[in-house]
Amino acid sequence: MTPSLPTPLSLDVFTRAAPADLMARYEALLGRIAGQDPALNVFEHGSPDAERVMARVRELCALHPDPADRPLLFGVPVGVKDIFRIAGEAIRCGALLPPRLFAGPEAELVSRLRRAGAVILGRTVTTEFAYFEPGPTCNPHAPDRTPGGSSSGSAAGVAAGFFPLALGTQTVGSVIRPAAYCGVTGFKPSHGRLPVEGLVFFSRSVDHAGLFCASPEDAALTMAAVADAWTPAPAPQRPRLGVPSGPYLDQTSPEALQAFSAALAALGRADGDAPALTVRDAPCLDDIAAIAARHGDLIAREFHGEHAAWFERYEALYRPRTAALLRQGRGLSGEVLAEGRASCADLRARLHAAMDAAGIDAWVCPSALGEADKGLLGTGSPAMNLPWTHAGLPALSIPAGTGPCGLPLGLQLVGRFGRDPELLALGAAVRKLLAQHG
Repeated sequence: MTPSLPTPLSLDVFTRAAPADLMARYEALLGRIAGQDPALNVFEHGSPDAERVMARVRELCALHPDPADRPLLFGVPVGVKDIFRIAGEAIRCGALLPPRLFAGPEAELVSRLRRAGAVILGRTVTTEFAYFEPGPTCNPHAPDRTPGGSSSGSAAGVAAGFFPLALGTQTVGSVIRPAAYCGVTGFKPSHGRLPVEGLVFFSRSVDHAGLFCASPEDAALTMAAVADAWTPAPAPQRPRLGVPSGPYLDQTSPEALQAFSAALAALGRADGDAPALTVRDAPCLDDIAAIAARHGDLIAREFHGEHAAWFERYEALYRPRTAALLRQGRGLSGEVLAEGRASCADLRARLHAAMDAAGIDAWVCPSALGEADKGLLGTGSPAMNLPWTHAGLPALSIPAGTGPCGLPLGLQLVGRFGRDPELLALGAAVRKLLAQHG
């Protein structure tokens, strides 16, 4: 365990700072990174560039001397998963292939962050091509445990207090699971809600850009700054949550289910004369094994489509599990691809219908099967995240207690497609209830 681990930084620590204070905070932040990152391995080699970062901070202070004139993310340091292209930097995607293969215009989401006043602090470690082969990042809560993947460095960096905001991606469970393992907030918006132009794709049908931060409120502020047509939602009035019981939930460890039950009990406690919210059983996902098989085939087929030319030339440079997925995808037909894409739309419709039938506003379930796995050779199971990613629904993980080893657990909330503001408002309310009654 790491007793000195700080509380994740909130965005307003930076957005509200006077220029002199902002400069001092960055100097302290860069000093912390220089002292601790050699052990945690949050950043890719050569990142962050302290001189470039401080020049950007000075530029922002000169451009916006009046606090009333500041953009929404003024001065916020951001860690960027090393599959998003960044102007002036060579990304590596956690791979051994020549970086020139990944060159191109800066990712649209990175550019939007810049325009919103953010400071691109550096490139964070990803698993190889955002799949299962891990990088060297440790979990800040327990260095002998995985931080989760594939957005390993982004989640660990928020937990370590290196930055208050980070970009990740999710193709199966790569935002929600590492957020839970590292004890931070992770938000995967509805599919397509954030732009993905300019990243090195894994599977375009299901790749989601996502965020790591301290709270749902910070996620909502970030979305307001970078998402198109974002309208904040009011706090929900006594929302109704559904527990997706059945084969899907049965995958979870007994320890995680016990913690999940305790969180639900806390949420159902009275607030005044009535329960703060309603939690009801809503069985679904009886065919989770078939959904997982279709998702696996879909991403394998599309992954090979992205890498076919590179794999033909550089096969020896791919690590074993990545190469195995590419060979699997190479053997799958176009019919399998079409079936996988149709399955995504079908599952979304079925989950919406199940929500209507149960009379619920969102699903609630564990963010992962349990605490972070021991060792750094794997990144843990994404089983709790897969169906929601397959359907493209917005998902949010918020910290919710600890497991038997004292490591973080997460509570996952899943909303309707396109109702991202409502989900974040619900997440803020749930977070407050857990703090009050947990």
